[in-house]
Amino acid sequence: MAAGMTARMTAGTQRLLCISNGHGEDAIALQILQALPAISSVSLAALPLVGDGRRYWQQGIPLVGDAKVMPSGGFINQDGRQLLRDLRGGLATLTLAQLRAVRDWAADGGAVLAVGDLVPLLFGWLSGLSYGFVGTAKSDYYWRNEQGLDPTWTGLEAQLVKRAGSFYLPWERWLLRSPRCRCVFPRDRLTTLGLQRHGVAAFDLGNPMMDGLNVPSWEQVAAQAKSAPLRLVLLPGSRPPEAYHNWQQLLAAAASVQAAFDPPLEFLAAIAPGLALDTLESALLTAGWQPISDGPKSERQYQRAGAQLRLSMTRFADYLQQAQAAIAMAGTATEQFAGLGKPALTLPGAGPQFTPAFAQAQTRLLGCSVTLVDAPAAVGSQLSAILADEVQRQQIYRNGVQRLGPPGASQRIAEQLQQSLRLPPGSEHRNLAR
Repeated sequence: MAAGMTARMTAGTQRLLCISNGHGEDAIALQILQALPAISSVSLAALPLVGDGRRYWQQGIPLVGDAKVMPSGGFINQDGRQLLRDLRGGLATLTLAQLRAVRDWAADGGAVLAVGDLVPLLFGWLSGLSYGFVGTAKSDYYWRNEQGLDPTWTGLEAQLVKRAGSFYLPWERWLLRSPRCRCVFPRDRLTTLGLQRHGVAAFDLGNPMMDGLNVPSWEQVAAQAKSAPLRLVLLPGSRPPEAYHNWQQLLAAAASVQAAFDPPLEFLAAIAPGLALDTLESALLTAGWQPISDGPKSERQYQRAGAQLRLSMTRFADYLQQAQAAIAMAGTATEQFAGLGKPALTLPGAGPQFTPAFAQAQTRLLGCSVTLVDAPAAVGSQLSAILADEVQRQQIYRNGVQRLGPPGASQRIAEQLQQSLRLPPGSEHRNLAR
């Protein structure tokens, strides 16, 4: 299905255009859209502002306007140099074309669901239609928690946010308070309550990124931590070539863990489908890992000095559930693991996504669930200290579950969208409001 396909529907049929700006945002948006058909007969279309929109058209959702992969991969907010690269790659021309596509689509009526940050939110407002917003990028946990302000965050941006009283700045809140903005779904309860105090119609329905995962009880996590072998999930991120550089760091961290713990050890490498397995395997062989030929087809297996490493592109959720802890250099995947109530150790990278600044921000977002380690060689000792402290691990469990929320958010958000945007009910309509 080619990019640029439009969705012109017959008169009287309700239409919904989803606008998202990132690979993770596309995935979250798709989960919500896939929950809609059971409760609404709305006709769907999508505009991915970043990337080629593959997730959408593979599921039969037509694209509106142009879709193009930019050099930065969408991480221009992490590094100003990435913005310059995208501008040279035609970002301004693409953005104007996408804006025209939204206005053309909106001429036939309908509603908009914006997923991401300020940019899709602004597109929703410029459409002239009613719109809803799923805020994936911003959280008040970046600057405060339930006990008060975070004293570790300083500088001009911190002063601006603290003075505004929300991580959503005044111009963003103005868009969220528009009469045409019918519903806002922040990523956590703390942010929801903050926006409600500023007069925003915000709903605390959970975070869709936890859908598809089974959040264990504390008793299950505690029992898992005592079981053998010790299993650690490795999360290098999803974007090449950055993920390959991160992989080298994670393998060095794995060596540090082997030096700190007695066998048996298992490392579970959760690899994004867009990465080249041969490149990852080459780094494994260089680091002394030897392949095991009798493993299942869904994963590759390796061994070194009493430890095993399993690598798969299809067992992401399974690996997260099995692991007692994570060594991570990823965004969404790290958050999902923290939401299971387990500790994650992170290492700053070269970017464009997982820069030192991003890693620091992630520690504020996820609190005690994440420990930022300066160098791979220190991972083993840091992990040993965490696993030996049951009080700390219980605190990590409570913190992660609270900040990410329970699974099922996509269905809850879809139900509220149907009501707030007045989408027509489907033939199998069920009232799932909570």
